[in-house]
Amino acid sequence: MSKAPFHTFIYVLGAVALCCACAFGSDDDAALVATPAQMMSSYKSKVSPFVTTYCGRCHTGLRQRGGVTFSSALKDPASRSFRLLWKRASDQIRTHDMPPEDAKQPSDEERKAVVEWIGQMKVLSPKDPGLFVIRRLNKAEYGNTLHDLFGVDPQITHDLPDEVFGAGYTNTVSPLLMEQYLAVANDVMNQVFAPPGAPPTAVEQRLLAPGAGAQGKEAVRRIARSLARQAFRRPPTDGEVDLLVRVFDLAGERGASYPDSLRLMFKAVLVSPQFLFITPGADAADQASESSATSQIVALDDYQLASRLSYFLWATMPDAELSALADAGKLHEPEVLAAQARRMMKDPRSRALFDGFGAQWLGLDKLAGKSFDEAMFPQMDDEMRSAMYDEARLFFQSIVRDNRSIAAFIDSDYTFVNDTLAPIYGIDKISGHQMREVKLADANRGGILTMPGILAMSSFPNRTSAVNRGLWVLEQVLGENVPPPPPNVPALDRQDKQQIATMTLRQRTELHRADPVCANCHKILDPIGFGLENFDAIGRWRDKDSSGGAIDATGELPGGKHFSTPRELKAIIAGRTNEFCHTLTGKMLAYALCRQLEGYDDVVVDELTEKTAKDDYRMQSLVVGVVTSYPFTHRRVGNTVETHRAK
Repeated sequence: MSKAPFHTFIYVLGAVALCCACAFGSDDDAALVATPAQMMSSYKSKVSPFVTTYCGRCHTGLRQRGGVTFSSALKDPASRSFRLLWKRASDQIRTHDMPPEDAKQPSDEERKAVVEWIGQMKVLSPKDPGLFVIRRLNKAEYGNTLHDLFGVDPQITHDLPDEVFGAGYTNTVSPLLMEQYLAVANDVMNQVFAPPGAPPTAVEQRLLAPGAGAQGKEAVRRIARSLARQAFRRPPTDGEVDLLVRVFDLAGERGASYPDSLRLMFKAVLVSPQFLFITPGADAADQASESSATSQIVALDDYQLASRLSYFLWATMPDAELSALADAGKLHEPEVLAAQARRMMKDPRSRALFDGFGAQWLGLDKLAGKSFDEAMFPQMDDEMRSAMYDEARLFFQSIVRDNRSIAAFIDSDYTFVNDTLAPIYGIDKISGHQMREVKLADANRGGILTMPGILAMSSFPNRTSAVNRGLWVLEQVLGENVPPPPPNVPALDRQDKQQIATMTLRQRTELHRADPVCANCHKILDPIGFGLENFDAIGRWRDKDSSGGAIDATGELPGGKHFSTPRELKAIIAGRTNEFCHTLTGKMLAYALCRQLEGYDDVVVDELTEKTAKDDYRMQSLVVGVVTSYPFTHRRVGNTVETHRAK
């Protein structure tokens, strides 16, 4: 009999985090290295001498200042083990934080060469889809799956603990959490099975129908197999069915009635790892192959693809159509897989793509718990927060459903409001709580950069933050990795009160740029944030800041591009649609795979960006590209022996 107990699972943590290398200078400056051989040649002639000359004093041999050493990385620069080290080095070199001021300084040309080389390290990666991340269903997925299986309200999982976003997908079940799962299973069974003496419920009749026409153990076995096929999202093994029937028998041996024995068998399904976890294999033998010394790449089977696709787009189990295609062995065909993805994006359940991915990307998953100064912003009650969230959700869904260009995320002439949110926009004659689409007459509005909920999330409780807003645009829209601020830099609220008494918020923020250590980042961060200063901490338009000073929204971005209004700033950023597409693609792929991107994943993101661009950057093309990509449809089995594509 085949078993898959908890202790046989190899749980792999996956984080939905992503760092994208940014261009050094203008868009035309990037000198792409075409081949691995050229990369290694460039490494030997430029990168290795740079590290030896400018970093070796503190970060080679026995010298490991800050715990950082390049000794091993210099010997094997293409190893995936050192990718994070190289990326961090790139950030420090690009922003002139390293080498330190008292050390010998490289020229701008030398810095540029090293940053560009690190940005192109991906071409040295072997073709590798990565490991399949085994993870537990999150709270929303668990509730949705119970709804689809048994027709119960998804909120039946309300008492389960919330997930900790940003820390990856949890992959353990503590005794306390197991007790909570058992409590939920009891609640589900109480709704599925009618009380003694009452006629069976419709759901009960449906679940027990496979046993009709059979007697005794055979009827129980049919019921167990049917339920397990749905709950495990694949055909169960004979061993798994045997185990469920044994649970039924044990209940009977202890004097339980036939209905109560079925209840216990159903509960066993609901707390089984095959139900609670999304796994890549059907049985223990498959799991054992994961730990073999020999590494190999395998395609996901149709059942694994159905689950991965369904939980990605719908946050629930595969529906009948997906399951039928998996049974027929057709889902893995690229045309079929793409068609199913497009079908699912048109379904109302695709809202889950925003709730799971979009809200985290935009930062709105934390809006409900964010603090605001109640005296300054009494409008920020639960209804306002809900309306701000729903505006972004409906906007995101409209781009997906209507297959618009992702450029609409940056600049658009419509949004969604109700009578709660409309005053933030200064829109009159909106009544009722129902959200509805409205045209925006002000070109300074439109798109995620000027959306009230997002502006609120990048503000402090009592004022705006040009730094936070600029950082958000750089990281979430343009994919640039901004290093953390240096220590001992005073916050604005701790500045000399006499010195800042007559200063506007912009002037106070610009004090940071007087420090050379801060200047390199702030000269990029601040202009973007200042360009959005006409919007207060909850997204209302204003002409003066809280100090009474006139808003100065002028700025200049690298490359000599000037702006004086939010509309002009949006136009400049909209002109960088390819960078935005690359960022959004990478973040979505990481979310779909439930892990960080690394190595060959970066090559895939480049390819998907190019494909999406050829279809005018349409949103459905991006999603279909992710779903049909090599990392989404394949997985690495066993321990990988690292092989480089260039020596």
